[in-house]
Amino acid sequence: MAAADSQRISELIESADRAQAQNRGGDAARLLAEARALAPSDPRVLNALGLQALRNIDVPSARALLEQAVAREPHEPVLWINLAQCRRAQGDAAGELAALDQALALQPRHYPALLQKAMCVERLGKQKQAAHLYNFFLHCVPPPAQRPPQLKPAIEHAERIVSADRAALGALIEQRVGARNPQDAPARFDHCIDVLLGRRRVYTSQPTFMHFPKLPAIEFFEREQFPWLDALEAGTEAIREELLAVLADPGSDEEIVPYVDYSNDKPLDQWRPLNRSKQWSAYYLLKDGVRINSHLARCPRTAALLQAAPLADVPGQAPTAFFSMIEPRTRIPPHTGVTNARLVGHVPLVIPPGCGFRVGSETRQWELGKAWVFDDTIEHEAWNDSDEPRYILLIDLWNPYLTEAEREWVRKATAAIAEYGHE
Repeated sequence: MAAADSQRISELIESADRAQAQNRGGDAARLLAEARALAPSDPRVLNALGLQALRNIDVPSARALLEQAVAREPHEPVLWINLAQCRRAQGDAAGELAALDQALALQPRHYPALLQKAMCVERLGKQKQAAHLYNFFLHCVPPPAQRPPQLKPAIEHAERIVSADRAALGALIEQRVGARNPQDAPARFDHCIDVLLGRRRVYTSQPTFMHFPKLPAIEFFEREQFPWLDALEAGTEAIREELLAVLADPGSDEEIVPYVDYSNDKPLDQWRPLNRSKQWSAYYLLKDGVRINSHLARCPRTAALLQAAPLADVPGQAPTAFFSMIEPRTRIPPHTGVTNARLVGHVPLVIPPGCGFRVGSETRQWELGKAWVFDDTIEHEAWNDSDEPRYILLIDLWNPYLTEAEREWVRKATAAIAEYGHE
């Protein structure tokens, strides 16, 4: 076929589609008749005529035309999907599934074909198979900004089917596994099942600076791995008193600085609302490995506890320790830290109701005097939905899975990077 004729056929079919969308069925029929006269065996024309017949409830003619279309162009998934719709209209479930399988053999992630197959299987009463297909459909459907609005009911239905299926599977697993002895530490297994059933996402370490490979991606570390935190927890009240004394001193206001402080030539991304804002602020005791002696002098008991703690130490980088303050009605957006060689510890000091903290798929609430340690290279966020400020002591720690030799290599490599100027 000449290129000009092929272009003309495309134009006629597109014009017929527009006419049909505007409820001008007569014009659409005339345009398709002209296309048929030009190329009666062109699969595009046969497909358009088949859909026209299907709209007119002439299902036998529609099926004949669409079968001719796929015979002439068997590598186009949309033609197979249209044929599947026609076979569905005839109540031919086996033929519908066969056509859909042809479409999916060509494009396994073709979400309209996946949706139609899931619906067909569901009508046949095969609920588990349907749930599997609906789940695959949900993974292949475009992101929200790119989805056709008319797809929303199908997505919601798919989510309900998948959710019910996962709940049934979860009940069976609970029945088979049975009660767990707390002494066996079942939390890790429970996390495994939550991920399997879609209750939690899998988050990985995504440092912004240095990734140390083959370290486990742990959201919150077991408290027992840091027995020296007992002293900090026991000193919570003393630390809190020194913090409150700092806050009560009007002269401290200038020494409490925004935690987010980027220059104007840096891409701010999610930090724009908080950049150079005291909504999230810090009173530093140690910063990038440097002691803030005037601040430590005002907090002697806190200073003594920090001095005794085995904090991460990287010249020019760590440790950092500070009183972290989040103002009322403030949210810290999801973000990741610089390196998984270092962990972060929190010692809660002033925690009003309505505060929370998420690392990866686990959300916790701070409790006064109960420290925790987390990997800040896993996506995390914090919020204070109360009407009062929230205060914690934040400290840098070594990842316990690093050997002493590896820690020394990290120190030297970080110093070299800083010397080179690409810090």
